[in-house]
Amino acid sequence: MVIDFHTHIFPDSLAPRAKKSLEDSTVHFGHPYKALTEVTRASLLEHMDKWGVDISVIQPVVTKPSQTETTNTWAARTQGDGIIAFGGIHPDTDNYKRDLDLVSSLGLKGIKLHAEYQHFYPEEERMLRIYDYAFSKELIVLHHAGFDPGMPEPFHTSPERFAKMLDRIGGGVFVLAHLGSQQMWDGVEEYLVGRDVYFDTSMGFECFATEQFLRIVQNHGADRILFGSDSPWSNASRELEILNSLPLSAEEKRLITSENAKRLLKI
Repeated sequence: MVIDFHTHIFPDSLAPRAKKSLEDSTVHFGHPYKALTEVTRASLLEHMDKWGVDISVIQPVVTKPSQTETTNTWAARTQGDGIIAFGGIHPDTDNYKRDLDLVSSLGLKGIKLHAEYQHFYPEEERMLRIYDYAFSKELIVLHHAGFDPGMPEPFHTSPERFAKMLDRIGGGVFVLAHLGSQQMWDGVEEYLVGRDVYFDTSMGFECFATEQFLRIVQNHGADRILFGSDSPWSNASRELEILNSLPLSAEEKRLITSENAKRLLKI
């Protein structure tokens, strides 16, 4: 089994506009990317079959507080046929407990946060309250981490900031995308490796230096690494090909591609 822990889709009515907007933003900031799917549920399922992925976890981002209910109810409706969904919350909400109660009641597995689109720092006091209540509801918290090709510098997240966040809260499951912080892996090794946090591999194996990735796996533990593609921005089949070519044990590869996710998602 292969579980892709980090994918993105949009409602059919919004997908063409969202795809163009995201592609255009990466061009604007000098890091052009092309989506490999149509960013719809049907297109994701089609590519999962091509790429050898059994389960995809979608990670929606709530970009305005007013979108919270519609985004989460839509995410819940996408589940099934090999798709599992996280929900979302906006840091500027007027009632974070209400919003997280909704996520939980809909059967969503966690929340996705993106500090660049939502304009926050991960160690802020208002965020600590959100994490704490999310953990009380047994929700996973997944953060975008580090560089984002569609956003300007300076970025809101870094290994140092995540370390400050982890110093102030515990007792739940944090996942940091892009192996802890995209393009900031020296800092990941300095501040985050060995901490009580999971890393996903999204966007991904064509960026990591092989030696550094293997060192992070060895020192952090394969039991805290989750395979992710960041579809539609990366080809899961190619990511898996590179992962499977690395000098990791069969058990380490199995943990990364399926077993860790199964444990966290309780499937």
